[in-house]
Amino acid sequence: MAQTTVVHLLRHGEVHNPGGVLYGRLPGYHLSDAGRRMAEMVAAAVADRDVSLLVSSPMERAQETAAPLSEKLGVPIGTDERLIEAVNVFQGVPIRPGEGVFRNPRHYRHFWNPFRPSWGERYVDVLARMRAVIDDARRDARGHEAVLVSHQLPIWIIRLAAEGRRLWHDPRRRQCGLASLTSFTFEGDRLASVGYSEPAGSLAREASDPQRAQPGRPDPGWPDPGLTGPR
Repeated sequence: MAQTTVVHLLRHGEVHNPGGVLYGRLPGYHLSDAGRRMAEMVAAAVADRDVSLLVSSPMERAQETAAPLSEKLGVPIGTDERLIEAVNVFQGVPIRPGEGVFRNPRHYRHFWNPFRPSWGERYVDVLARMRAVIDDARRDARGHEAVLVSHQLPIWIIRLAAEGRRLWHDPRRRQCGLASLTSFTFEGDRLASVGYSEPAGSLAREASDPQRAQPGRPDPGWPDPGLTGPR
């Protein structure tokens, strides 16, 4: 009988971001007070689970989200660059409504291809690194559970692929809330199911989430380019 392994992708908690910028890979962005409480709530929710592996993106907000899980579970935090946020040319730009990215004509040249996307790391490249890190986690935690702390877009991209959906999408429709868990259950090496939960949902719904307002909103009527070709 095949062993069951669960790999949870945990999005970091709320970030202290008074400037309302798209922080991307910029250093110095830490969890807010609410974000730390979210991380504690997730830690409490998984404390009784059979987690044998905990790996985080190198970004401060991800490491800080992982910290209370490490304490509760007694599992050290590993760091893997493949879990990092996607590259985005607009990092550091305000993304509050009515400001920044969408109101500056100088930015329009980056919007030419929402399928790739043209403003940042290719979806297919994000998918490749996330698939590889999940494969490694499934191997290293075989028969147990793993928690990988990452960021909204990488988590959403691997979920879209796992569910057989196209990679380009409307960022406003991502189901990947702050401190949420997207869980991949494997029977042996076969993906059996994908689940989603929000252990800190009560706090996350109260929090502002400027990272959701990312550039690129494909027209729903555009053709599906599939998953092949340069993007």
